[in-house]
Amino acid sequence: MNFEETYLNDNILDALYDMRFKEMTPIQEKCIPEILDGHDLLGVAQTGTGKTAAYLLPILSLLDDGGFPKDAINCIVMAPTRELAQQIDQAMQGFGYYLDGISSVAVYGGNDGSRFDQETRGLKMGADVIIATPGRLLSHLRMGHVDLSQLSFFVLDEADRMLDMGFSDDILQIASLLPKNHQTIMFSATMPNKIQQLARTLLYNPIEVKIAVSKPAEKIQQSAYICYEPQKLHIIRHLFKTGELKRVIIFSGKKDKVKDITRELQRMHINCAQMHSDLSQQERDDVMYRFKSGKVDVLVATDIVARGIDIDDILMVINYDVPQDAEDYVHRIGRTARAQRDGIAITLVSENDMRYFSDIERFLEKDIVKNPLPEGMGEAPVYQKSTPRKNTRGRGGKSRGGKSHDRRPHRGKNSDKKKK
Repeated sequence: MNFEETYLNDNILDALYDMRFKEMTPIQEKCIPEILDGHDLLGVAQTGTGKTAAYLLPILSLLDDGGFPKDAINCIVMAPTRELAQQIDQAMQGFGYYLDGISSVAVYGGNDGSRFDQETRGLKMGADVIIATPGRLLSHLRMGHVDLSQLSFFVLDEADRMLDMGFSDDILQIASLLPKNHQTIMFSATMPNKIQQLARTLLYNPIEVKIAVSKPAEKIQQSAYICYEPQKLHIIRHLFKTGELKRVIIFSGKKDKVKDITRELQRMHINCAQMHSDLSQQERDDVMYRFKSGKVDVLVATDIVARGIDIDDILMVINYDVPQDAEDYVHRIGRTARAQRDGIAITLVSENDMRYFSDIERFLEKDIVKNPLPEGMGEAPVYQKSTPRKNTRGRGGKSRGGKSHDRRPHRGKNSDKKKK
C-alpha cells in the first residue's frame, strides 16, 4: 500500500516524496489509519520495521490540519534513551519539512547546562511536539517548565525497554498529569506481562497491532549448556579459557548477575565492561563508546541493549539466563551474524529456565544443539521439554480499566472527511 492511499495530508506526502518513501511497511499500513481515526493503539513490532513513521506521520498530519491549541504542547513522544530520542528528532525534521507551523524540541539527559537552558526556552514557548526521555522530562516538569494540560497525543516508544531501565514510576507519574481527553499510542518490541499491565493502565479500548517477529538469521550457530545455576560461572570461565574471545556480549535479565559476571571476568583479566540501569546516562554512553570502538572486548549487559545496540561485528552472544519471552531471545542473539557475517549464540539453561527454553525451541520450530558440560564440572540436570503453555495475552477491542471513559471525539480524518 502506498502512502498516497492514506488520509495523510499533502504537506506530509510531499516530504515523503522528497525522502523517496513510497510503499508502507506492514506496521505503518496497519497503524496509520487507526491513529488518524483517533484510536488508542498498542503496536508490537521489532526495531527496524518503520514504527517511528507509523506514529509520527499521522500525528504530524493531524496537527498540521489544525484544530489544536496554539502555543501549547500537543504531543509528547517518550523514548528510553538519548540515542533513540535523537533518532526520533531527526525523523521529525524530515517528515515535518513542509510543516511551517509545527515546532518540536528534543529533551534528554547527559548534556551540559546550556543544552538544558535551550530545552527550557523551547518548552516555555509551547512546542507542538516534545521528544523526551522520562527522567529529563520529569526534571522540567518539577521546575515548572512544562504545561501538559492541553496535550492531545501521548506516545511511548520502545515501552519494554523503558520498563527494563526502571522508568515505570516515571511514566505513570507523567501520565497522571495528562488531561483525560488524549490519545495514547504505545509501541513495544515484546509483550511481557509488565507491558500488558502498563497498557491496561494507560490505554482505553486500544487497537492492537502485532507484526510477527522474524526468526534468527541462519548464520547464527545456536547451542546451549544444560546446567545447574552454580555451574554457570564455571562455564563462562571455560568459554573464555579456551579461546581469546573478543566482540562478545553476555546478557542477563538481572543487573546483580551482570555485576557478578563482570567481577568474575575481571578476575580472569578479561577486558570487559558492564551495562545496566544503575549506571547514569553518561556512564552508559561511555561504555557503549568504548565497546563500539574496540577498547572493550566483552560487554556484560541487561536487556537494556538487546535492541538498542547497532554494531555489525559482534562475534558471539552468551545468554547467561534464558529470556522468559521467545521474542527477547531473538532480539538478544540478533546482535550477532549481522552484515553477512557468521555468529555464535550460546545459552546457559538451568532447571528453572527449561520451560522458557522449551518455549523458545517451539517458537523457532527446531531443537537447539545441547553441548556437554566441560570436563570436571560434574553432572548436568536432564533437559525436559515443557508442554505448550496457554496464551493468556489479552486481545484488542475491550476496555480493561485503568482509564477514564471521558474521551474526546475522534479527531481522525476518516471520521469527518471523505477520501480525497
